[in-house]
Parts: sequence; structure tokens; C-alpha cells
Amino acid sequence: MKNILFLVFTFLAHCIQAQNKNYDEQIARELGADDFGMKNYIFVLLKTGPSKIEDKKTRDSLFAGHMKNIQKLADEKKLIVAGPFGKNNLNYRGLFIFDLTSIEEVKKCLEEDPTIKEKIFDVEIIPWYGSAALKEYLKTADKIWKTKP
Repeated sequence: MKNILFLVFTFLAHCIQAQNKNYDEQIARELGADDFGMKNYIFVLLKTGPSKIEDKKTRDSLFAGHMKNIQKLADEKKLIVAGPFGKNNLNYRGLFIFDLTSIEEVKKCLEEDPTIKEKIFDVEIIPWYGSAALKEYLKTADKIWKTKP
């Protein structure tokens, strides 16, 4: 009898799941959201690499290329979040979140970055499950900067 009651309560709990009154199927579909409003991304952690480039002109040129690559990937809607970390003891330098599902495709994008090519940065690439609304970030981000970094 206890087993039957457990099954009945489990079934009822499953049937009475909370529904979002604000749910917009069209937006969810456009953003690639699953039933929980989530989707798969690729998270990249940038860490201090083994290369130490002392020449300021060379280093500045490599970082200019790094920023150019970030902008290119954002324009292509492949990269939706990028930014540096503050000082820390873990040698973590920054992060990227790619709106791509293939680690191989992300690796190809990273090969274009001169700071990664020259081993100023090492990377860790990790599949990540987050809000599908994260893609909306770029639309707003482009409207709030006054001067380019």
C-alpha cells in the first residue's frame, strides 16, 4: 500500500509542475532554450601561460590582436561573453563563453588569438549549461559603452 501511495504522489507531483506565466515560446525557440530556459555553451578559462614577453611593443601588438579577435568572434555571434578577472592567486586571467556546441570549433576560434598562439595565455575548455537568455546580453552591451577599452 505504501508503494502505491508513493507512486500516486510522485505522479501527481510530476503533473503539477509550476508553469511560468511569462513563458514566450517564440523567444525560447529563437534563443534555443530547453524547457528550463537553458542551453549548452562552451566556457573557456584563460590562465597565465608559460610565455613571458618583455618587449612592450610586441606585447602590445599581441594584446591588440587579442582584442581584435574577441571583437571578430562577438560580431560573428560566436562569443557572447568575454572579460578579464581581477588580480587573484590562481593565475586566472579571464573568461570566454562561446555560443557554440563543438569544442573543436571553439579550439579553431582560439587558434586565431595571438596571445594564445604565443602562450601568454593557456586555456581550459569546459562544456557549460546556462541561461539561453545570455545571448541577449550582446544587444544591450553594445548600447552602454561610452568609450572603447
